[in-house]
Amino acid sequence: MKKIYRHIAVLLFLVLGASVGATVEAKMTVFASILPQRYFIEQIAKDRVEVRIMVEPGASPATYEPKPRQLVELTEAAAYFAVGVPFERAWLHKIAAANPAMKVVHTDRGIEKIPMAAHHHGSGSHRENADPHAHGIPDPHIWTSPSLVMIQARNIFAALVEIDPPHLDIYAENYRAFVQTLVELDTELMKMFSRKGRNDRFMVFHPSWGYFAQAYGLTQVPIEIEGKAPKPAQIRALIEYARKTDTRVVFVQPQFSTQQAEVIAREIDGRVVFADPLAPDWAANLRMQARAFRAAME
Repeated sequence: MKKIYRHIAVLLFLVLGASVGATVEAKMTVFASILPQRYFIEQIAKDRVEVRIMVEPGASPATYEPKPRQLVELTEAAAYFAVGVPFERAWLHKIAAANPAMKVVHTDRGIEKIPMAAHHHGSGSHRENADPHAHGIPDPHIWTSPSLVMIQARNIFAALVEIDPPHLDIYAENYRAFVQTLVELDTELMKMFSRKGRNDRFMVFHPSWGYFAQAYGLTQVPIEIEGKAPKPAQIRALIEYARKTDTRVVFVQPQFSTQQAEVIAREIDGRVVFADPLAPDWAANLRMQARAFRAAME
């Protein structure tokens, strides 16, 4: 009799297990170029998707080359979410060719990009947070501004609905909630920078924070000159500029060498502080970086 009960129990387990497994939907695989985009997609799609990242942690979106493994993984992806970072100019057509059925989503669609900031101390010419109508390399770092992330979110939402229309209601609810958090974050940062410090400028090695600065009435002063390391005369000019403006903090990215930033920091009796625009927890990171910029300007 005990054996019969055991057989019945095993049978029930197998039947119930099979029925539960049948109700679990497979996740849709998508690719995103950088970590902050994974954050945006997951806020809207939640557990409907598995988001794989092209530019791996610690790598630079300016020089990245996709791994052969990633090109193979693209054959399983329903979509690739591009943002306009430099490596995509060389690779996006190859990425698309890896899977002709994959939808390529340009999350930067509808965003007018500003030129990358440059600070030409040696010539006496200053171009910081440049006029969007000026000439120069378009700045890809749109994700540092919550108001521009709202446009990205709209493009991501539209693409998810097109790819997976049966789950429109889920995406719509999550999208509305995400936009509300972006509005609240934008308002919080507006208040943070409504009170001026001793100045409204912060010095960075790589000019990744132009849209952030533009959104909150600040000025980023880059050490890099149009993507190139400064020459000795330019470094001397930067040191003089920092002394003149009482700058004591030089912000650097983990993806770039800190050597020249450390030279400037030593000369001005300042310090080097990391400011990573590619951190995975986008909202928490933006708040943390905002506080760091605010403190540097006090």
